[in-house]
Amino acid sequence: MKIGTKSLLFGVHQFIVHPVVVGRAWRALYGRWPNLNEWIAIVVHDWGYWGLPNMDGPEGQLHPSRSAKVAFFVGKWAWKLKNLFRPAVRDTPGADIHYGLRCAMMVLLHSREMVRLTREQFGDLSVNPSTLCWPDKYSVCFESKWFYLLRARLSGEIHEFRANAVKSGKVSPESSAGDWLDWYRSYIYRLPDVARLRRQQDMQKFHAWLLRGNLR
Repeated sequence: MKIGTKSLLFGVHQFIVHPVVVGRAWRALYGRWPNLNEWIAIVVHDWGYWGLPNMDGPEGQLHPSRSAKVAFFVGKWAWKLKNLFRPAVRDTPGADIHYGLRCAMMVLLHSREMVRLTREQFGDLSVNPSTLCWPDKYSVCFESKWFYLLRARLSGEIHEFRANAVKSGKVSPESSAGDWLDWYRSYIYRLPDVARLRRQQDMQKFHAWLLRGNLR
């Protein structure tokens, strides 16, 4: 069984656990729960790992393009089901395709590597990570450490993750799996965009507190 498949079945990207945790991270960063098309993207965004031999290698880095195809298909049918009893909306020409594309693009650009490749291919520097990118990254901070490491060990992903961190000088060769996760969580927590979104939520909570009359 390829590591990408193991990751989805019982590893870091387990197909139930990971979307739930990403949903929690989404709420923490954006102050609300995801809507339907966002949940579709959250659920399927890593399905492209299925059958892949690595997570961060040449094949693994392109998993968003495979996941985006699934998101497009699911998004189209979700639109039709959502508007099943609203024929005037449901039968609007191209509406289902537009909805599917929204889901697909959110999935495709949840990876910073795909953003980089898209910029290079089309020469468009205005392409930015989708709104799914940062909750997906931040989700590791909402994981139980022992449960995350258990899944990472079961799938074998931890070996690739640690090896990449050692190679780039982020952790020492003698570091444990727990040391790697501590470093990775700290790295994600301090990402500029994650920090910016956290600050925005803190300010909104503070303003709401003021509006409730707590400062007189």
